[in-house]
Amino acid sequence: MQLPEDQIRAGHIPADLYRQIPPGTDVRRVVIVQEAPRSYKGPIVLALVVTAGSVAVLLVIAFVVQVVAGAAVAVLSATGGLSYTIARTAKHKKRHSK
Repeated sequence: MQLPEDQIRAGHIPADLYRQIPPGTDVRRVVIVQEAPRSYKGPIVLALVVTAGSVAVLLVIAFVVQVVAGAAVAVLSATGGLSYTIARTAKHKKRHSK
């Protein structure tokens, strides 16, 4: 019996607990209750949910800013307050024959 759990299952009462039992108690009727080990599943899931939610909020904010900026450029272009051109150069220059 190496582990304390094995000793308790075998009916052995550890010495520190045996001293706490009042005199005259039938030790065959003593039940030792162990506290369940702590589960870290809840805090880990909470951290993942908070992280995923933060990323989702940032993506939505970035999308909204992009849409608003595009709309502002379109409105300013339509009113003549802003012009935006894309300069394209020809890949092959045409030779003019004389």
